[in-house]
Amino acid sequence: MLTPLTLPSPAKLNLFLHIVGQRPDGYHELQTLFQFLDYGDELTFTLTPGDPGIRLEAPIPGVADEDNLIIRAARLIAKAADGPLPGVVIRIDKRLPMGGGLGGGSSNAATTLLAMNYLWQLNLSEDTLAEMGLNLGADVPVFVRGRAAFGEGVGEQLTPANPPEDWFLVLKPECNINTGKIFSEKGLTRDTPKMTIRPAFEGDASRYRNDCEDVVRKLYPEVNQSLDWLSQFGPARLTGTGACIFGRFPTESATRIIWESKPSGITGFVAKGVNISPLHQKLAELT
Repeated sequence: MLTPLTLPSPAKLNLFLHIVGQRPDGYHELQTLFQFLDYGDELTFTLTPGDPGIRLEAPIPGVADEDNLIIRAARLIAKAADGPLPGVVIRIDKRLPMGGGLGGGSSNAATTLLAMNYLWQLNLSEDTLAEMGLNLGADVPVFVRGRAAFGEGVGEQLTPANPPEDWFLVLKPECNINTGKIFSEKGLTRDTPKMTIRPAFEGDASRYRNDCEDVVRKLYPEVNQSLDWLSQFGPARLTGTGACIFGRFPTESATRIIWESKPSGITGFVAKGVNISPLHQKLAELT
């Protein structure tokens, strides 16, 4: 085995999420603002020249390899090679909750695409990797590109942005949210007026919201209760379709004081918002 490569697989937040329409194919048209957190999973990649297989060191409970975005990403990028490739064993140190709206699976896929492009020396462009990523999920391209961005379409049309790099308290109520169920709810807002990019970054932040939040509050009382509690300290919002919620604060110390007072039975973490992905910061150190 060769020297392992360990890379971060960071979380993202949707600082707002507006649903501005629905396409004939059923997909929803979105406008959102993505920002990364300096917190997430870690993936370790070890090339195995004597074994051409792609495998996880330990499977993720409840997720078959065929459905695992890490394996799917590695197999997808392997198709771009001209000849045989050394195998790889991938270990994941999982910190992000599954189904939390933090983009954990999409981030894992993007980290895998970038790692294997580097280790297998494929020299594929960022545009090519982002296009591959879109085949794996709508959020994968923003992780591939690694810059905070205003997202449109299904979230894949990205314009770089620079929101304030504040501190966040992220809470995960004890429930699992079905994204398909949220997007199929009749009460979901689907006609929020579109905005141009400049107004998206100007004016009163309270104008912006997560259009999924009202539906999630009604269907998942745990999320409703957590949002009510966190709202005592400032604006609180759902990220993605949940279940994670977040509050933004100016300093780490203020955030940690609130973290220490959280209700029992709720997990979460404190992290800093960053506009350049920790994954890309690490990769830049390698080149």
